[in-house]
Amino acid sequence: MPRFEFAAIDLGGRHRAGRIEAPTLDDARTQLQRRRWQPLSVAPATAPAPARGRRFRSRDLTLATRQLATLVAVSPLEESLRTIGQQSDVAAVREVMHATHGRVLEGQRLSQAMASQPRAFPPLYRAMVAAGEDAGALPAILERLAELYERQQEVRGKLMSSLAYPLVLAGTAIAVVVALMAFVVPRVVEQFDSMGRELPALTRLVIGVSELMARGWPWLLAAAVLAGFAARRLLARPRLRLAFDRMLLRVPVLGRLLRDLHAARMARTLAIMLGSGLPLIEGLALTVPTLRNRALRDATEGMVASIREGGSLAAAMRRAGVFPPTLLYMAASGEDSGQPGPMLERAADYLEREFSTFTTVVLGMLEPLVIVVLGGVVAVIVLAILLPILQFNSLAIG
Repeated sequence: MPRFEFAAIDLGGRHRAGRIEAPTLDDARTQLQRRRWQPLSVAPATAPAPARGRRFRSRDLTLATRQLATLVAVSPLEESLRTIGQQSDVAAVREVMHATHGRVLEGQRLSQAMASQPRAFPPLYRAMVAAGEDAGALPAILERLAELYERQQEVRGKLMSSLAYPLVLAGTAIAVVVALMAFVVPRVVEQFDSMGRELPALTRLVIGVSELMARGWPWLLAAAVLAGFAARRLLARPRLRLAFDRMLLRVPVLGRLLRDLHAARMARTLAIMLGSGLPLIEGLALTVPTLRNRALRDATEGMVASIREGGSLAAAMRRAGVFPPTLLYMAASGEDSGQPGPMLERAADYLEREFSTFTTVVLGMLEPLVIVVLGGVVAVIVLAILLPILQFNSLAIG
């Protein structure tokens, strides 16, 4: 169907511009008048509006969702989208919002307009927006979406801030050890070589490692790059990736962190979906592509199949075997009481607090561990240097 570019004035005196589909020019004018817009100019479009597949970063999507939820509550949807597109400092946000704004002006629903930008708006996001439009509660759904993404961003921010100091400390420790082995130990070796005596085993070991790092670092770097490339190729195979992800879930500390984070996100997402009227099976199916861990993805797919066969949510979670007992109990209680949404939301609050507390404790233990390991390595290097000196001194005295 032909497209026409238009400029018009609405009842509030605001300027409207965009594209519209119509069989003829007169039909395009008629459509604008039905919207109670006064056409200023209507002409055949020079080119179709492209759908640029720009991707949103997590924080950009979070901020755009909060802005949209705030603006939609006080202004028309078209104006809200246009305002966000004009005010954003991020090129991807401006481009996506302008494209979405143009499609909404053409008469598409917001969820349909967002579907033209699949890399910016995830399927679960679009499904919840569509549910809000069907229920006539789009502002409320956008508010819940904004809260969901803000909570996820908050958890991610806390984790990154907690990891910052241990990572800097570990990097500093590695740099200190490398500097000792690359610059200090070779200078001491020169002095030992002039003495012409056999060195202790520990000293010879440290000297060997130092020479390997000084002379063989290009080979070590090449081996590390090749190992990383090989690991990436191997993990691209579904069976190996599944086995690797299952192994990660069995790691004592890391496995619990992954399970708790997944459980908290799923509980929060399901609570919002149930509150917005989205079917449970559809919501679970939409969460599957967002999971990077293949073991958790297979467990979620199994839950979808179990519920589709008539099972309950709590029974499907129990059969999956990757969720904490607290979530299982609260999901069962919510189904028994007929209020699964509020109970899942409470479970998500509890699991997020537990995740935050557990992460703080683990990372708090990691800091002294790094210091102890660094002290041990430095002590070994110093001892390897002192042993020959003490040995030579005892021989000289004797």
